[in-house]
Amino acid sequence: MEKTKKGTVKRETVFISEADQYVFAQGTHYDIYKKLGAHFSTENGEDGVFFGVWAPNAATVHVIGEFNGWNEESHPMKKLGDGGIYALFVPGVEENTLYKYLITTPDGRKLYKADPFANYAELRPGTASKITDLSGFAWGDEKWIAERDTTDVFKRPIAIYECHIGSWMKHPDGTEHGFYSYREFADRLVDYLKEMKYTHVELMGILEHPFDGSWGYQVTGYYAPTSRYGSPKDFMYLVNRLHKIGVGVILDWVPAHFATDAHGLGCFDGQCIFEHPDPRLGEHPDWGTKIFNYGKTEVKNFLIANVLFWLREFHVDGVRVDAVASMLYLDYGKKDGQWCPNIYGGNKNLEAIEFFKHMNSVVRGTCPGFLSIAEESTAWPMVTGRVEDDGLGFTFKWNMGWMHDFCEYMKLDPYFRRNNHYALTFAMSYNESENYILPLSHDEVVHLKCSMVNKMPGYQIDKYANLRVGYTYMFGHSGKKLLFMGQEFGQEREWSEERELDWFLLQEPLNAGMKAYVAELLNLYRKYPCLYTIDNSWNGFEWLNADDKDRSTYAFFRKAEDGKKNLLFILNMTPMRWENYRLGVPELKKYKLILNSDEERFGGNGNKLPEVITAQKEPADYRDYSITLDIPPYTAAVFQF
Repeated sequence: MEKTKKGTVKRETVFISEADQYVFAQGTHYDIYKKLGAHFSTENGEDGVFFGVWAPNAATVHVIGEFNGWNEESHPMKKLGDGGIYALFVPGVEENTLYKYLITTPDGRKLYKADPFANYAELRPGTASKITDLSGFAWGDEKWIAERDTTDVFKRPIAIYECHIGSWMKHPDGTEHGFYSYREFADRLVDYLKEMKYTHVELMGILEHPFDGSWGYQVTGYYAPTSRYGSPKDFMYLVNRLHKIGVGVILDWVPAHFATDAHGLGCFDGQCIFEHPDPRLGEHPDWGTKIFNYGKTEVKNFLIANVLFWLREFHVDGVRVDAVASMLYLDYGKKDGQWCPNIYGGNKNLEAIEFFKHMNSVVRGTCPGFLSIAEESTAWPMVTGRVEDDGLGFTFKWNMGWMHDFCEYMKLDPYFRRNNHYALTFAMSYNESENYILPLSHDEVVHLKCSMVNKMPGYQIDKYANLRVGYTYMFGHSGKKLLFMGQEFGQEREWSEERELDWFLLQEPLNAGMKAYVAELLNLYRKYPCLYTIDNSWNGFEWLNADDKDRSTYAFFRKAEDGKKNLLFILNMTPMRWENYRLGVPELKKYKLILNSDEERFGGNGNKLPEVITAQKEPADYRDYSITLDIPPYTAAVFQF
């Protein structure tokens, strides 16, 4: 589409060719979203909208909407071929017009369906689709895109701020839900991220969904940013603003299952075309949702093209793929009789495995810098392995084992930590098996699991001291990082999508101190390459003392590729002060203090640590050199050498 000299819009003609139909049926039409759906077009010099929908089992399909008074007979669509695609050009349809497809089944039932490829939806509880034009946005993120696609992602710092727009902060205008628009949210979030130094934002609930309480994990509109916060171009504004300050955007993406709402994908044309028709393969009994049929070429095409859609049209930098384990295992969350084995009699979903390999190959070939992140909670091998080596091809995997061990250890009374000492060392024993992200996500602070700070034992001041040490361990450990919103300042209540974060807590010294401390960790993480350039091998991490369970202390160092500006971490997980603590160190040199979690500005007690410690030629911990220092209670210390 381009503008003429008079300023009027000249539109291209949209049509679906036989080649389009054939390639879609083969599952490899990666631009199918430009054909199916509703697109401004021109035919015979007349402007209007071209509609296309896949409904192979329909008897008839009509377009109904505001443009024809929802007349069910006036606009029948033409079936183009045996593949089941219907199309119709309607002149004179304007932007923001509501519409649906009326699908009549062979047995006479009438189904009123939203457009699976719609780019905009009516605000819930409305369920219609909405005509919109994605072209014409003035992007200004060329520098970000160029750097993203030419930088080795594994050698970059990645610290992700997981965020739910509707509950990050409520608008003070007194409206029922108090949602900030995408644009308003962008302007506020940009200032916050500049202060905190996160590298990426992971946005929950962007794909259109009918129920707020699902948090966006039961989707009806895969090709539409939710209208709760504005228009598609408002969402483009958000992405563009974040890119301009050097922050990437990751979307929660849910190919594991979809909502059963009547206007959605379920039984779309009277039969199961998106979900598997066998309920043992097509339904999640625990979640009340439908499962995509990954063996169907058109369904795979729908999903793979969807990732490319967000990448190309909205400049999104990655997707975090939800519930990967539920896709890989046929018996996930199911009892005997509720699932069906594969052709070899096993519980692996062979079609889902092939789908992931296909998706990640296409995405990686299209955009090498794009992140595909698996939320996979089992020991499935080679999730981030190369497809050509029989891996699934993801860029990163959430380290759910690390998360579980960390949370369980940190909840313990310090007296019992000695008996669970190796919970914090275990993750390094398998660290080389995948490219990991260490996640402390929304799932850890809901459903009576307590907020992060209230998982910690002791009095209130102890809870915050514990969490500061815990976060230091996290930022020092191998792997990229993810924190859910509110965790950076010690949100004390569990998260709820119905209210904003407890920003008023920042008036309290402990919370203001926690926020300052996390900002310091983020700054440290971005400043020192040893913390992110070698994350998936022992070349970047080494234990100095992993076995001091009686004192519940840990010591390790992160190694830079060039051997410069390495960092030494010492963590005391008890309320005891360990005096004259001797620790073996790798080099005979000076160790400069760069972070002390017990400083008063972080909410600590103000215990001092030596600014510089000089190593001595005295063996300790199987090393020739050592340092000694007093370690205050619940304190993390970081030294540069």
